[in-house]
Amino acid sequence: MGVMMTIDHDAAVPPYQQICDGIAARIEAGELTVGARLPSVRGLAEELGVAPGTVAKAYTELETAGLVVAKGRSGTQVAAGGDTTRALAAAAADDFAVRVRRLGLGTDEVLRIVRASLERG
Repeated sequence: MGVMMTIDHDAAVPPYQQICDGIAARIEAGELTVGARLPSVRGLAEELGVAPGTVAKAYTELETAGLVVAKGRSGTQVAAGGDTTRALAAAAADDFAVRVRRLGLGTDEVLRIVRASLERG
């Protein structure tokens, strides 16, 4: 798979999330079909100029979201089925939850903040 993406190291979005978003967008657009094999972690890291751990984290997020499956020596492949939009939203929510927990805010307060943000558009 030619990745056809670049990483913006100055962006507010972390590189692993840029990788997730780029691969998910290609799956959503049908450019990556079920069973398509993704590059190796090291290969993609080299291609994008990021650390292998960054790609590994992206692949783990994509797997958690149900978009890809790790097949051991056969590599990581696009998964069959699933609602990619909701899976991506769930992965983003998980990432958000990890960050918010560090702030020490209560669940009700965080939900009010998120609701207000969503209502602002």
